[in-house]
This record gives sequence, structure tokens and C-alpha cells, in this order.
Amino acid sequence: MNDEIVKNLNDKLDLALEKGRLIIEDEEIQQRLNDAKNIAEDTIRQHPIKSVIIGLAVGFLIGKALKGDDD
Repeated sequence: MNDEIVKNLNDKLDLALEKGRLIIEDEEIQQRLNDAKNIAEDTIRQHPIKSVIIGLAVGFLIGKALKGDDD
């Protein structure tokens, strides 16, 4: 039974890896990601101080969320 479970998990992992590979190789997705990256870079260059403040605020909120309510 354990061998069957391992084989099933391996098959599912292989399928997930293949789907991921297809997504990564999709030219339309690559172009969209590149466009989003360029837009983000332009926005950060135009508003560097706001970008840093937003980045710090988001990092703080994520840190609080991951830390939980230990107070």
C-alpha cells in the first residue's frame, strides 16, 4: 500500500511539474509578466519615496500577519 501511495504522489508531482513548465514557457504569459515588470519599474522610478513607504508598510503588515497576535 505504501508503494502505491508513493507512486500516486510521484505521478501527481510529475503532472504538476509539467503544468508548471508549460505555464513558464507560455509566450503570452511571459510577455504579460514582462509588461507588468516594466510598469512596476517605471512607477517606482517616478515615485521612489512613495514606493519605499508602501514597501515598508506592506512588509510591516505581512510581518504582523505572520507573527500573529502574541501581545
